[in-house]
Amino acid sequence: MRRGHRQHPVSTARLGPRPGGTKWAILAVTTLGAFIANVDATIVVVGLPRILDGLHASITTGLWTMTGYLLMSTVLLLPAGRFSDLFGRKRIYLVGFVGFALGSALCALAPSGGWLVGFRFLQGVGGAILASVATPIITEAFAPDELGRALGINSVAWVLGSVVGPVAGGALVSAFGWRSIFWVTVPFALAGAVVGAVVLPAHGRARARPPMDWLGATTFTVALACLLVALSEGLAWGWTSSRILALFAVTVGALAVFLVAETHRDRPLFALALFRDRHFSAAQGVVVLASVAFFATTFLLTFYLQGAIHETPLTTGLLLIPLSGPQMVSGPLGGRVADKIGYGPPIVAGLVVLAIGAFLLSLLGPSLALVILVVPLALISVGNGLYWPALVKATMQSAPAQVAGAAAGMFYTLRNVGFTLSLTLALLSAETSLPPAVAAKVFLGVGAALGASSSRALVHGIGGAFRLFVGCYALAFVVSLRLLRRAAAGDLGAAALGSRRA
Repeated sequence: MRRGHRQHPVSTARLGPRPGGTKWAILAVTTLGAFIANVDATIVVVGLPRILDGLHASITTGLWTMTGYLLMSTVLLLPAGRFSDLFGRKRIYLVGFVGFALGSALCALAPSGGWLVGFRFLQGVGGAILASVATPIITEAFAPDELGRALGINSVAWVLGSVVGPVAGGALVSAFGWRSIFWVTVPFALAGAVVGAVVLPAHGRARARPPMDWLGATTFTVALACLLVALSEGLAWGWTSSRILALFAVTVGALAVFLVAETHRDRPLFALALFRDRHFSAAQGVVVLASVAFFATTFLLTFYLQGAIHETPLTTGLLLIPLSGPQMVSGPLGGRVADKIGYGPPIVAGLVVLAIGAFLLSLLGPSLALVILVVPLALISVGNGLYWPALVKATMQSAPAQVAGAAAGMFYTLRNVGFTLSLTLALLSAETSLPPAVAAKVFLGVGAALGASSSRALVHGIGGAFRLFVGCYALAFVVSLRLLRRAAAGDLGAAALGSRRA
């Protein structure tokens, strides 16, 4: 901590539960934000072949159309959460809605592939805000014994978005062209901004505004952006190429500066003291490992169904519905269980179910057996519903109110880092069986069907990836056991942060 620096008084009390009608209106607005953000993250996949054809774009542009959104939404999650701590949840959240609407409209008007990728980055800015700020808003609106249920209902929006996105995308592209998949979310985002301006509480920020940690924000963004680009492009550029090595070098250097800077600031961007709370640190470990194990599931199964089994994109989308459907029930149920008996048991139970589902997927063969596909997908969906709301609750209840936005940003940032690592591992598994260019065409749905020998090799590589993911779930299970122990009165994270300000 810097000597002689003036302390800024910060309110540590949570807002407390809102009146019944108000809190559910707040949940409705944040759930809408989660829904449209996930719809636009998934709807693009179905429209990619038409986008590439309409803009005369390359396969690389197509891949960056998907990964660009994830990259930008990841690097801004933590700064967006911190901004909400400093400037107020409502103000920043409304900026997210407007930014998302603007980015969507510009994507629909994109004249070329390069412009589309750039506008997807702008969409990612709005997506980062909608993801990171919604959780502290919900946490402040609901009492602790209702928080799990609220988070479970909110998680359904992400699931519904992943179901509606591909189906709606296919219908819109066929009827109105690829630009319609971006136009469709604009009115919803604008409606969210209008309703949010009315129902979201205007307070919930520090009484005195401490300075923004610009050095931390800059070094963190540079480090994470370079890391994500290196992981995304390692296969295409070569892991030992000069560009990839340079990106890793910049990542290490920026991360070193970031860590040094954060340990000498009174109001750091990344509240490292929170990790002194065993529940907070365990929750972050679980989210990284479980995200690595889960995110590439859809990616790998798309490879399997379209590349090895030769199913159409529409059939593939329908076969993947069991991966999302059951979570619409298990999500609110998991949150309710966390409210009743604590967040530890549903997290542990959910990870066990997830590991079983991933193991069954590793048994997929060169011919499609619906039982071996549908049953594990349903298990994974149930497992996600059990553990996810409880895990979010564990994170938010382990963090003091004045850094709730930063805590949520840290949580979702680590989740997205896990997503990127998951995709990298999936691509590595595909590279063991197919040339990268062929693998990319299979995933985008723009290449010819694979032959028998290539299909068998692809199935073998996919099975190996799912066995690796079982190991990730097992590690997450071990870490989650720390969450079964009740926290002592007064969170260690809160005490640590308080001691820094005393």
